[in-house]
This record gives sequence, C-alpha cells and structure tokens, in this order.
Amino acid sequence: MIGLLQRVSEAAVCVDGEIIGQIGTGLMVLVGVQKGDNEQRAERLLQRLLGYRVFPDERGRMNRSLVDISGGLLLVPQFTLPADTRKGTRPGFSTAAPPEQGSRLFHYFLYQAQQQYPDVASGRFGADMQVSLVNDGPVTFWLET
Repeated sequence: MIGLLQRVSEAAVCVDGEIIGQIGTGLMVLVGVQKGDNEQRAERLLQRLLGYRVFPDERGRMNRSLVDISGGLLLVPQFTLPADTRKGTRPGFSTAAPPEQGSRLFHYFLYQAQQQYPDVASGRFGADMQVSLVNDGPVTFWLET
C-alpha cells in the first residue's frame, strides 16, 4: 500500500458540494492500493502513519508524531497513486488493485484507523472528490509497505 502523507493545518474532502471529511492540524493521506496488497500491509502502513515524526518539537525539529500532537487524520482513497508512469505520456494502471480489492482494503484500513485513533475522517472510495488542504511546510512524504 502507498500513503502519500501531507502535514496540514487544515484539509477537507467534498463530494457533490458537501463536506464529507474534514480535519484541522494533522495529516492528510492519499491512500493507494496495489495488486498484492493485503491486511498486513494496511496495518503496517497505519502504524507508520500514526508514528511518523513529521511535526516540530520545541526546537523546530521533526520529532513529534500525529499521536504526539493529537492531530487529525484524513484518509483519501486515491486510485491513481499506484499508476505506472515510467514510460510514455499516459499513466498505466496495471499495478493498481482492481476496484473490489481496493475498496475492501481501503475500508479495512479506515476501520482499523478508526479503532486505533480518535480523530479520523475520510473521503469516499470511487467518488468524484474535491480535496482542499493547506500543506504546512510544505511537508510531504511517500510511504510504501
């Protein structure tokens, strides 16, 4: 699984003009499911996201995690994230999980996040979403399990 995390001061997801997920300070994570991904990879990615130290301490160093600051976590399913872009001028999606697998693993990931962390919001799998965010830093990292 892939998690493209962005440290944000705020982020929101809208579907059909309605806000369906919103956080203040925290992490907005685009989540991509690849062929071969499973529940163990989802759990590993979640543990990395919750513990990844990208927030500043009192000296301004990235030494605090999402858990340390009690920030929000916004998970957004992103089918295009695992695209193969190595050749040509059009992305290929042969490396992305089929929709049924992607949906199942994203929902498993979301459920696990909601069970383990108190401030979780999400986008909607398969929906046409509008995502807005204020990237703090900017700080963006690619995590892959």
